[in-house]
Amino acid sequence: MITGVADPFDEEERLCSLIADSIAPRLVPDVDLISIEDKTLLAVQVYPSGMRPHFLKKEGPVEGVYVRLGSTNRKADQDLIAELSRSRSGTSFDEMPIPDLSMDDLDLDAAKRWFQGIRELNEGELATLRLLVPVQGTFVPTNGGLLLFGKKRDYYFPDAWVQCGRFIGTDKAEIFDHIEFHEHLPDAAEDIILFLKKHAMRGTDFSEIRRKDVWSIPLTMLREAVINAIVHADYSQKGAPIRVAFFDDRIEIENPGILLPGMTIEDVKQGVSKIRNRVIARVFRELDLIEQWGSGFRRILREAEELGLNEPVIEEIGMRVRVTIFLAEHQGIQVTEQVTEQVTEQVIRLLHCLEDTALSVREMMSCVGLNHRPTFMYDYLKPAMDEGFVEMTQPDSPKSPTQKYRITRRGQAVIFSEKKK
Repeated sequence: MITGVADPFDEEERLCSLIADSIAPRLVPDVDLISIEDKTLLAVQVYPSGMRPHFLKKEGPVEGVYVRLGSTNRKADQDLIAELSRSRSGTSFDEMPIPDLSMDDLDLDAAKRWFQGIRELNEGELATLRLLVPVQGTFVPTNGGLLLFGKKRDYYFPDAWVQCGRFIGTDKAEIFDHIEFHEHLPDAAEDIILFLKKHAMRGTDFSEIRRKDVWSIPLTMLREAVINAIVHADYSQKGAPIRVAFFDDRIEIENPGILLPGMTIEDVKQGVSKIRNRVIARVFRELDLIEQWGSGFRRILREAEELGLNEPVIEEIGMRVRVTIFLAEHQGIQVTEQVTEQVTEQVIRLLHCLEDTALSVREMMSCVGLNHRPTFMYDYLKPAMDEGFVEMTQPDSPKSPTQKYRITRRGQAVIFSEKKK
């Protein structure tokens, strides 16, 4: 029921005076009078401020900063206050330099392994990617560079790791398996998916299950959620790793850090994107781990609808963002034949690409019409190699930048069988 205000002009003046007297730096919201059902309402809209963070004068700039989480107000801690200040200046946490380190503190071998065939990682390329920045005439790593490929990441960022758990039932009362990942961030993304796959297989004979390469969870949706959590995590927070919890009926993926100022959960669902970690996002984009800015959660929603799953939920809990992906009924013990057929068709498409010539990873991805590297590796190349249908042209140098892949006799037999149908 709408009650309205009896004296709208007086209320407007009182509200504006209250804001001016109580909040610093000065905050000037938009206050409008709106008529609905013969009643007058005051509509107050506050836009992201160029002077944030604002605070209650009586509590001061340290204790008086509050943020809105759902229907509640939460006092901001020092890490969040620092992030609000950085967002005002346009600098992300992962762009900030670490002056007491040098390029030697980056694991360049790991970085080159990921960028082979994409970039030659010399000093200039590392600077272009903002893994290094100039400070007083020399190049030093950024926070993002160390988070991505740092040799001593655990020392400088002891909370930048991933915690995964498989729970029995639908709560955390009984844990079946758990693991921690402290690898470089691109490797951590793959490790999380492998953990989820490990607990998504049908039956107990793991050698037989791996041979079938059949999964009981929506891997594409989960990859998107995992990548989003890694890219959008607030790595300045203390005691807040990324967490992945696998239950019988759902999988929850949490990252530290609430949504950036001005962003709402509805914005995320509509594909609006604000990048918290520009260095990490840039690297993941170059590695084809991200396809298009802001498309991740929309893709998750679309696939859930196509698979007939309940709509995934994104929510702010405490100072974290949680994405919940629901599984089909009895998802942990049943697998549809459609999934098996889909995997087989993907492998066959790849074999047709290799029928006449050996190809690199990028050439194979182009042939099957994919630009998302993890999807190609997990759903096409890895199953084909596990079955012995495809092999490396340089098996003794698996990380060679000139590595290509060719079809085996076993793979040719599959193609021959398909043509006879």
